[in-house]
Amino acid sequence: MALEYRALSADEIARLSSRGCSCANWAEVRVAEGFEPARVKAAHFSGKVRLGVFEKEVTFAGGVTRPAGISNATIHNCTIGDNVYINQVGNYIANYVIEDDVVIENVDLLAVDGESSFGNGTEVAVVNEGGGREIPIYDHLSAHTAYVIAFYRHRPGVIENLRRMIAEYTGSVTSSMGLVAKGARLIDCRIIKDVKIGPAAVVEGVNNLENGSINSCEEDPVYIGPGVFAEDFICSSGSKITDGTIISKCFVGQSTELAKQYSAENSVYFANCGGFHGEACAIFAGPYTVTHHKSTLLIAGLFSFLNAGSGTNQSNHMYKLGAVHQGIVERGSKTASDSYMLWPAKVGAFTVVMGRHYRNSDTSDLPFSYLIEHEDESILVPGVNLRSVGTVRDARKWPKRDKRKAAEKLDYINFKLLSPYTIQKMVNGRKLLIALKAASGGNTDYFTYHNVRIKNSSLENGIRLYQIGIDKFLGNCLIKRLENKQPESVDELRAVLSAKTDTGAGKWLDLAGLFAPEKIVEKVLSDIENGTIGTLDGLTEAFRSMYDNYPAYEWVWAAEVLQQVVGKKIDTITAADIIELVNKWKEAVVELDHQLYADAKKEFAATAQIGFGIDGDEATTQADFEAVRGAFEKNSFVCEIEKHIAAKTRLGDELISRMEKVS
Repeated sequence: MALEYRALSADEIARLSSRGCSCANWAEVRVAEGFEPARVKAAHFSGKVRLGVFEKEVTFAGGVTRPAGISNATIHNCTIGDNVYINQVGNYIANYVIEDDVVIENVDLLAVDGESSFGNGTEVAVVNEGGGREIPIYDHLSAHTAYVIAFYRHRPGVIENLRRMIAEYTGSVTSSMGLVAKGARLIDCRIIKDVKIGPAAVVEGVNNLENGSINSCEEDPVYIGPGVFAEDFICSSGSKITDGTIISKCFVGQSTELAKQYSAENSVYFANCGGFHGEACAIFAGPYTVTHHKSTLLIAGLFSFLNAGSGTNQSNHMYKLGAVHQGIVERGSKTASDSYMLWPAKVGAFTVVMGRHYRNSDTSDLPFSYLIEHEDESILVPGVNLRSVGTVRDARKWPKRDKRKAAEKLDYINFKLLSPYTIQKMVNGRKLLIALKAASGGNTDYFTYHNVRIKNSSLENGIRLYQIGIDKFLGNCLIKRLENKQPESVDELRAVLSAKTDTGAGKWLDLAGLFAPEKIVEKVLSDIENGTIGTLDGLTEAFRSMYDNYPAYEWVWAAEVLQQVVGKKIDTITAADIIELVNKWKEAVVELDHQLYADAKKEFAATAQIGFGIDGDEATTQADFEAVRGAFEKNSFVCEIEKHIAAKTRLGDELISRMEKVS
């Protein structure tokens, strides 16, 4: 855009007038050097107007080209950059800076009315629709900042200071002038009011956008498509909202897509979420929360890495003093078709929920479970989801489906299936199941825990599966710690295994996608309270540090558990102890992989082939099934399991051979 503008000459004013242009005061219109009046026609100007140079051709879909310039538009109090194309503005454009190479075609209204913060500072009532956990959204909101604001209300000093920081940022972006940034395209739209539009954004066919920010960037443009209604909103880079979607008081995270008549209010969505057909009210959708079904309602809950099946619903009809229900569904869970949960409830990580559950349950210390309805009872099968091929497939697909392309990633996401966060729950779950068995006796058919029932055989299996998960995690950490190291003596071995700090020990938290030790989180909260962290950038840096230091923190935690398992301190551990742990790890890996193999084989069983080979015999059925799904032995995931068993066995054997050399 030009830095200097000059007044129009009398000849230029005459030429503009002859082309159907008008202005009550032409002295208010100034132009960049090189301005050509021939590129402007049938335009009315008012207020302070600045016009750039229009000299290029603009390309549209199908290869159609048109000359840059302004036609059939009313422009009030705007600065318009170079090679902008504006045509067929039904009402007017008012109070906007329109940067270079912008296209505005067939738009009814584009205006800022008074001062606007463009969605920043909007209070979004998440998790508890009755209020009390409101998040003031802003352009750079991360899942982790939002998590602290929503769930640390017992730390009023933290909340007060975070709100102050956000209010300061909101004040810094509040303006009476809007922005349509370089290369953005606004085509066939109705009303766009008090909206800031970032570089390369595409906005087409929308019905109404009001009080929002579209934080697009050239590396990862935002797309807002046909039929969209959006008010009091912020959209992050790479996001897509289209197909008649309706949102109100929402934050839409990076590379999140809301489409196919989806509707949401008072909700926040973070990286790589997907909302299609269904509806949401007061939800905190952490990274990779996905719902694809028209009949699905997510309400008043915290979710992350969730796959919500058709007909998924949650509610609480027992309150009498207003809506206070809320639920927590920890990361990696799935809900089957027509599943229902009565809030309040808490669902453990990587749990599959099937059926309808009418009692307030808490399975947070029993992860990787199935929660099943049977004769109006909630039945829990602990740990069984550890051996599900679907769980492993999910964990591997999430990082591959990270669509974020912007240089700045707002959310720091840890994709690990086995981590201190999930393993501490397995440790707790195993102790819990053993205690239940001891308290109720070994002859009990069912055990009751937090309004769920656990079958005796399921309890025994859960104890075993959790131990396998613990052994696998500890072995993973050991192998990583000793990678490419050959200690010559037991003292050198102990030095390698020794943690240089205790940072990482104790309880771990999942801050909506970011794993961190509770002690580190508490330190950051204290720093916010006392002003050591006094800016939003400082808070972002604290979260980045948690993410970057995960490997070091993980080893500290693993070493602590390892010492408990061995019954020795690090400074007394021997090479023989390491060999024993690695052998346990090999057994755990091979057993889990064999169970995954068996689970995968179910997908190729005779029952899975029903409906194939529709007009033929058994041979035709088999041939048709293999043509569509492939053969079991050639399935890529099955082949990967077989390679994994061999590779991990070699890895374990190689470490054992190194430990045997330790004197």
